[in-house]
Amino acid sequence: MLLQIQEPNTPFVPNKPLGFAVGIDLGTTHTVVAYVEDGTPKALNLGEGYLLPSVVNYQADGQVLVGINEEDGDEQAIQFSSFKRHMQEPSLKIKGLKTPVELSGKVLQHVKQTAEKVLGAPIHQAVITVPAYFDDTARQATKDAATLAGLEVLRLINEPTAAALCYGLDHGVEGVYAIYDFGGGTFDVSLLRMTKGVFQVLATAGDTQLGGDDIDQAIVDYWHKRDDTLISLRAARHAKENLTLLTQSVLDTLTKPFIDKTLGICQQALTDADLAINDIKGVVLVGGSTRLQSVRKAVEAFFETPPLINLDPDQVVALGAALQAQTLTQGDDTLLLDVTPLSLGIETIGGLVEKIIPRNTPIPASISQEFTTYQSHQTAMKIHVIQGERELVQDCRSLAEFILEGIPPLSAGVARIEVTFSLDANGLLTVKAQEKTTGTYQTVDVKPSYGLTLKDLETMLQQSFLCETEDSQKRLAIESQLRSGQNA
Repeated sequence: MLLQIQEPNTPFVPNKPLGFAVGIDLGTTHTVVAYVEDGTPKALNLGEGYLLPSVVNYQADGQVLVGINEEDGDEQAIQFSSFKRHMQEPSLKIKGLKTPVELSGKVLQHVKQTAEKVLGAPIHQAVITVPAYFDDTARQATKDAATLAGLEVLRLINEPTAAALCYGLDHGVEGVYAIYDFGGGTFDVSLLRMTKGVFQVLATAGDTQLGGDDIDQAIVDYWHKRDDTLISLRAARHAKENLTLLTQSVLDTLTKPFIDKTLGICQQALTDADLAINDIKGVVLVGGSTRLQSVRKAVEAFFETPPLINLDPDQVVALGAALQAQTLTQGDDTLLLDVTPLSLGIETIGGLVEKIIPRNTPIPASISQEFTTYQSHQTAMKIHVIQGERELVQDCRSLAEFILEGIPPLSAGVARIEVTFSLDANGLLTVKAQEKTTGTYQTVDVKPSYGLTLKDLETMLQQSFLCETEDSQKRLAIESQLRSGQNA
C-alpha cells in the first residue's frame, strides 16, 4: 500500500505527479541543473551542453530568449547578464526595465521547462545553491525567483557546501576538507568536517570582489600596455581559457596577486576554525578559475597536498545540490550542518550589541537568551535586531525593530524577557521576545527592505578584525559607565 503524507492544515491535492526534484546551481555566468539517477548525480544537457549562460534577452518582437548571447540573436535585443550580483537589491530595475528577481525567475523557468522535456516528467521542487555570503535579503530574493518559475525551494544551500556534499558522498571520504571555490566573480573557501554521512561546516570566508573577471581585466590591461590596443573582454576570456596568446610565465605573473589574496583568505578561515594546515586532509577545487595551472600549483603549495581534481569544477555544485534534493525528498542517512556567515544579536543599553547567534554557528539553529529591564516600572521594550561583528550598534547593520509590550511594572532588573533567534536551514531568521511571567510575546520574520551588497559584507568582516581591540575598549568603557550609573 502507498500512503501519501502531507503537512497538517494544507489542502489535499489528489494524484499530484511526484516528478523529479533537481539541484540547480544558479550562477552569475552559467547555470547548471542536475538530478539523481540510480543513486548517481548527473548534470543535464540543457541544449548545447550542461552549461547554460545566465543571460536573458528581450527581443524586439517580444520574445524572451534565455541562454543566448546578444551576438547570437536579434541585434536589437536588450540583454541582461550578471544580474545575480544584484540579488541583494531585489527591487532594483536593471537598465530601468527588469529586476534581478524577474530575470533569475526567467532563467529558472527556462531550465525547469528544459529539464522536464529531457527527463520526461514534471519538476516541482529544487535545491538551489547560493554564495556562502548571500545575506537574508538575497536568499529570500532567490526563493522569490524560484516561485516565479513555478518551483518550490526545498532548501537553499551554500555553493561550497554543495560541492563538499557531492565529493564526500561520491567518495565516502572522512576528515576535514577545504572547499576552494574560485569562480568568475567571487571567491569562497569553506572548511568542513565529514564523518560518516555528517557534513559540518566549521568556517567560511571569502572575497566578493575577487574572481576570474579580475584576471580577465588584468590580461586586458597587459595587452593594452604592450601594444596600445584595447582588447575586448571576450577576447581576454578566450585567451585565458586557451592560453594561446600568452606565455605561461606571463599568465603566472598576472594571476599571482589574485591567487595570493585567495590564500590569505584561506588562512583566515583556518584561523577562524582554529585549525592548522596539517589538519586538512584534502582540498576540493570548485569554479572555472581553478582550471588555471597557476591556481592549482599555489593551492598545492599552501595546503601541502595535491588538490582533488577528479570532479568537474563547473558541475560539482549542481551535483551536490541534486544529492541534497534526493535526501530531502526520499531520505537517507546524510546530515548537512551549514553555518551562518555573520553574527546576529540585539541592541542593549548604551548602544552595545549582544550577539545571540555568533558567526559560523551551524544552522539550522535556535538560541535563546534572557534580558531584563533597565528602568523601574518599565512596561515595554524595543527589540532591535542587529547583524555584524562589531561591538557597537552604529557599526553594524540594522535588520528589524519591534516593541514587546505588556511587561509587568516591576523594579529594574526583575522582569525576565527571553529573546529567541531561530535561523532555518535556508539562513532566514525569525525573532521572538517573550515576557516570562505573563507569557506575553511578540515575533517577527526578519525580511529587511534592503540588502547588503557583497562588498558591504566583505567590508563588515574586515572592519571587525581591524577594529577588534578598539571596539573592545569602547565596550568596556560603556559597560563601566552603565555600572557606575546603576550604583549611583
